[in-house]
Amino acid sequence: MAACASQVPAPVAELAPTGKLRAAINLGNPILASSTPGTNEPRGVSVDLARELGRRLGVPVELVPFTAAGKVVEAVTAAQVDIGFVAIDPVRGAGMLQTSPYVEIEGSYLVRNDSPIRRNEEVDRPGNRVVVGNASAYDLYLTRELKNAKLVKAPSSPAVTDFFLAQNLEVAAGVKQQLEADAKRLPGLRLLDGRFMVIRQAMGLPKGRDAGQRYVEAFVEEMKASGFVAQALARHGIEGAAVAPPGR
Repeated sequence: MAACASQVPAPVAELAPTGKLRAAINLGNPILASSTPGTNEPRGVSVDLARELGRRLGVPVELVPFTAAGKVVEAVTAAQVDIGFVAIDPVRGAGMLQTSPYVEIEGSYLVRNDSPIRRNEEVDRPGNRVVVGNASAYDLYLTRELKNAKLVKAPSSPAVTDFFLAQNLEVAAGVKQQLEADAKRLPGLRLLDGRFMVIRQAMGLPKGRDAGQRYVEAFVEEMKASGFVAQALARHGIEGAAVAPPGR
């Protein structure tokens, strides 16, 4: 069992080298964060985790919002921020340190109502064009997995459905909740049953901050075991995401 963060010395110098914890927040994934109507203040499970981590370290938290996961990855990799919330992927893991996951999210496909595609297994066929948010977890995964369908990149995950319709493509891929909201917003669309992947969301740190990674790893495990993550998901009305099982 992983040690609690309270049992691991807090490496403030590594996690907050500027005197504050700079946390990259991805507003392009509604499971993780969104903007509060009226104030545009970021809110969500990733925001709650960042603020709790800052509280434990005894430093102020600076929320740095981004509209796409790829931008978060770039910021963490370049050490422009101290922590970020990103999907676990071997490509991303090569440029940063990552913890065990804190939540798991479903990835789904969206098609038009009159599409002949009925099952996930029918997507990867010649002639099908699948649109994903550029540099998203879905982009990285489908780049490896699709053998016959063509992958097309939208500027960001929230832009996928509008791009899919504007370009008259066959399939849109992304966060299930985002696509469900799009299907309600726009007529004539449906989600395929099931999921094509599970995205494991973790906290990421710049390379070279090994002591910080150990502390944040213990922090993530404690936040899952204590019910903090589950309570945050419920508080923000998030459905379709589950607390990840205990990590290493």
